[in-house]
Amino acid sequence: MTALQIRSVPDDLHRRLKARAAQRGQSLSEYAIEILRRAADTPTVEELTERIRSRGAAGDASTAEVVALIRSDRDGR
Repeated sequence: MTALQIRSVPDDLHRRLKARAAQRGQSLSEYAIEILRRAADTPTVEELTERIRSRGAAGDASTAEVVALIRSDRDGR
């Protein structure tokens, strides 16, 4: 496993993250890994756009699927 060091974290941000981790019964490291994992797993706008484009002009995507992709992107922000 690789170590990751983040420098110059503002004190207020550190306090808030530490408090949230404690509320969840996690260490700050565990909580940070969870946040980073979610961020890495969330598709970018570019990835969503490419996914839609790859379906072709006529598209196999239903309106509901397109709406779900857009909502997924918005929820990730």
